[in-house]
Amino acid sequence: MSKFTLEDKLGAVNGFLQELKSFNTIAKELNTSKSVVMNWVKQYEHHGIEALKTSYTNYSIQYKLDVLSYMNENGTSPNEAAAIFNIPQPSTIRKWKRVYEKEGIDGLQSSKKGRPSMKKEIKKSTKSKGYVEELQEEVERLRMENAYLKKLNALVQNKEKSPKKTKRK
Repeated sequence: MSKFTLEDKLGAVNGFLQELKSFNTIAKELNTSKSVVMNWVKQYEHHGIEALKTSYTNYSIQYKLDVLSYMNENGTSPNEAAAIFNIPQPSTIRKWKRVYEKEGIDGLQSSKKGRPSMKKEIKKSTKSKGYVEELQEEVERLRMENAYLKKLNALVQNKEKSPKKTKRK
């Protein structure tokens, strides 16, 4: 959940735009930094109230490249680019830039977060043998196991039926 509500952000932006308060005053009241409030104002000026709503977005590689190339072509800062492209945190763009410089386009690929899903393991024999042959082998194995258990059961029943021939002293 976001630390600041939409009302908090709107109040801060309106307070600054109506020249009632400075960035520093608003930041102290909300217990945040001046740059956060400045970012809200820039985003509000570019995109209106929609920019202040909390959004969880997964950006495509092409979109990330577009933002980075726009920054390079126009010489804008990550803060300005975040306001223009409606990205909530300028640190996101800084991270993209750092990863792109270090790893290239492959580094911008979104990775799944959280615990990986459990996947069924595929036996390697499935790849080398046909599916039908594998099933036939399993049926044969189960038949042998069944026959073994029947023999064992018969031996146990025979042993229980026979009278005890040896007596212990």
